Amino acid sequence: MTTPIIQHAELANGRWFTMTIAEQLGNIGSDYERALRWKEKGEEKMFIRAFDRTLELIDLTLSDPRLTIGRRREIARMRDEVCKELLNKEQNSASAQGLKKYFLNMALLARNKK
Repeated sequence: MTTPIIQHAELANGRWFTMTIAEQLGNIGSDYERALRWKEKGEEKMFIRAFDRTLELIDLTLSDPRLTIGRRREIARMRDEVCKELLNKEQNSASAQGLKKYFLNMALLARNKK
């Protein structure tokens, strides 16, 4: 078994936990959208890298000690939906549109709080 490569080493070393949950989810959304675009273009290698980054950030968020049980459940459910959507053969499903809207709303919330 190999150790996974951490693509967001600086964030994993603690910076991630200085961000608000909205900022974290907005950043996750950026990588999610990147993965969708690479998937649509058929660029498998780039898709896999973006997909891995997305999951890495979600997992970092799930390990955030500030999360309430309810928020942790929400993010775990979102992780399942992200996986289902990115591994789905369809393009631009209703689920993908819902996730894009969810992440956009979080990014806007984070930006408006600054």
